[in-house]
Amino acid sequence: MKSLLCTLILTSNAFTVIGQDPDSGHAYHKGNVMGSSLEIEIFGVDQETCDRALKDALQEINRIDRMMTDWKAESPLMNINHNAGKKPVSVPDDLYLLIERSVQLSRLTEGAFDITFAGAGKLWNWRAPSPEIPEPGVVQKALQNVGWDGIQLNKPEKSVFLKNPGMRIGLGAIAPGYAGDRAIRKIRSHGIRNAMVNMSGEILAIGLKNGETWKIGIRHPRKEDENIAMIPLSNLAIATSGDYERYFIKNGKRYCHIIDPRTGYPANLCQSVTITAPHMVVADALSTAVFVLGPEKGMALIEKMEGVEGMIVDTSGNVHVSPGLKK
Repeated sequence: MKSLLCTLILTSNAFTVIGQDPDSGHAYHKGNVMGSSLEIEIFGVDQETCDRALKDALQEINRIDRMMTDWKAESPLMNINHNAGKKPVSVPDDLYLLIERSVQLSRLTEGAFDITFAGAGKLWNWRAPSPEIPEPGVVQKALQNVGWDGIQLNKPEKSVFLKNPGMRIGLGAIAPGYAGDRAIRKIRSHGIRNAMVNMSGEILAIGLKNGETWKIGIRHPRKEDENIAMIPLSNLAIATSGDYERYFIKNGKRYCHIIDPRTGYPANLCQSVTITAPHMVVADALSTAVFVLGPEKGMALIEKMEGVEGMIVDTSGNVHVSPGLKK
C-alpha cells in the first residue's frame, strides 16, 4: 500500500476522447481558454440542467483564468510579480491556496516542480522563427531568481511575497488543473454525475459516457497519429507532459518547453509522462515534476503517492508503467 506523502486536496494536446453523442440531456463546448484548448462534455437527465451546468463551469474557468494569468498585467498573479522584492501582496483565497500547494509540491519533489521557474524560463522562446540557446552565464544569472524557498506566505493575511526583485511566478503547470477541478465541482453542484473537462490534454472525467468508462488515448511521443496506450477513465484525472508539444532542435539536440527549475535548461530525461490522480491539479503538476525528475526518481515518487499512477516514456523510448496502472 502506498503511503500518503502529499495532501494536495485541490481539487498538451495528448488525448483523444472516444465515444458516441447522446440523444438528449447533453451539453458540449469546445473553445480556448488560459492560452490553450478547452473541451467540456456533460450528460444529464434534461437539457436545461446540462446547459446551466455548462454555463457555470465556463464562468468558473474564466474566473480562475482572470486571477491566475500571467498574460494580463492587472491580474492578481501579476500583482505579486510586479511587487517582487518590494512588498507582500494580499491575494484571493484560490490563488493563495494554489501557491501554498505549489510550495508543498516543490518541497516534495526537491525542486523539480517550482512555480518560480519563470525567472529562467523567460530566456527561452520556442515560438521564435530561429530559437536560440541562451548563454550559460545568462542562464546562471537568471537562476538567482529561481527557488520556491524565496516565496514567503502569510496565511492570516493571505499574502504572498517574492524575496528577490527578479523573481516571477508562473502557474502554467498547475492552474489549468485547478480550473478543471473547480469546473467539475460546479457541474456536480447541479446533480450531474457524468461529465468530462479537458484542459488541453489535462482531463477529469466523472461517471460514464453512454454507459461505459471514458476512453482516453495517450499519444505516442514520436508518432503523431498513433496512440501508445488507451486508458479507461471514471472519477479520475489524467495529464500528460511531453517534449513534442513545443520544442526546437539545435545541432541535433531537442530542446522542449519544460524547464528544469534547478538548471534553467529544458528537461531531457523523458519523451512523455502520463499521470492519473484523483484530482486534475495533482495530475497536472505531477506530470511536469516527473518529466523533470526522469524515469527512476519519477517512478519512485509516483509509487509513494496515494491514488497516483503513471506511465513514463524515457528519452530512449522505453516505457515504464506503475503497478497500479498496469492493472
